[in-house]
Amino acid sequence: MTAVSRRKGAKTGTERDVEAVLDDLYTTPPADFVARREELAAAAKAAGHVDDARRIHAARRPTLAAWAANLLLRSQPQESRQFLELGQALREAYRTLDAVGINELSEQRRRIVAALSGQAAQLAQEAGHRLSDQVRQDVESTLRAVLTDPDAADRWAGGRLEGALTPPSDFPGTAPPTGAAHKPRRETTPRPSARTRGKNELAERRRQREERLDHARTTAEEAARRLRDARTEEAEAEAARQQARDRHDQARQEVSAAEQQLQQARQELQRADRGEQEAEERSHAAADAHARARQEAREAEREVKRLTSRKT
Repeated sequence: MTAVSRRKGAKTGTERDVEAVLDDLYTTPPADFVARREELAAAAKAAGHVDDARRIHAARRPTLAAWAANLLLRSQPQESRQFLELGQALREAYRTLDAVGINELSEQRRRIVAALSGQAAQLAQEAGHRLSDQVRQDVESTLRAVLTDPDAADRWAGGRLEGALTPPSDFPGTAPPTGAAHKPRRETTPRPSARTRGKNELAERRRQREERLDHARTTAEEAARRLRDARTEEAEAEAARQQARDRHDQARQEVSAAEQQLQQARQELQRADRGEQEAEERSHAAADAHARARQEAREAEREVKRLTSRKT
């Protein structure tokens, strides 16, 4: 049973849980894989799921290229599904098309593989791991194998690759071998009715071949268009994020300036409070002095009156 068909079958809640755990585990960076695996296995065992713990513990750490391919599948599900459909169309076309059709589709295939491997490298870098040229070549090799080999496609669709995949030797890119299988077989002693049937069969095969070629072209063009759209959306999202970051930096500067102004205003307010308090104290002192002086003046006036009355 393949990874894809196995997931389509009915599962209990526990089985779904362990499948989800394994899916997440294989998108964990290889450097953290073993520690994360042991942590998840211990948690499953502590919960009483011994079989699940055994399955988790048996998971093998993926190479960096395999991890990037798994990450691409999980992070870009729609594009990955279309890539798998493109591979199916290309394999069908390779069995029936001529050299011109194969070369045309192979050129589209190379562009799509390069675009997807670039996305995988970007995802890996965002996760903190820059892929070397050799690792990127391994990712491209895996994607070419997915297009060429149905078993490789099924393994990648499972999302738990442990190592890079290698395309078979008859990978599309050159014209298919010319032999009896690609040429209409001639009758040794053809009769007119046989020649007519042969021409009709040849015309029908050509028509079917053209239909398959058109379908493969359409699938490849649609996949390429969606990749371009995804790149455009990614660029727009990055531009929006940069604008938001610039606005955030500007707002932070404005907040810092406002905080500085507020601090200066507070200091000025404190100085004003101290000045007001000092002025109030001087006012009270002056009022006290004024009251004392007035009291002394009244007393002096009374003394003058008293002395004047005694003299008369």
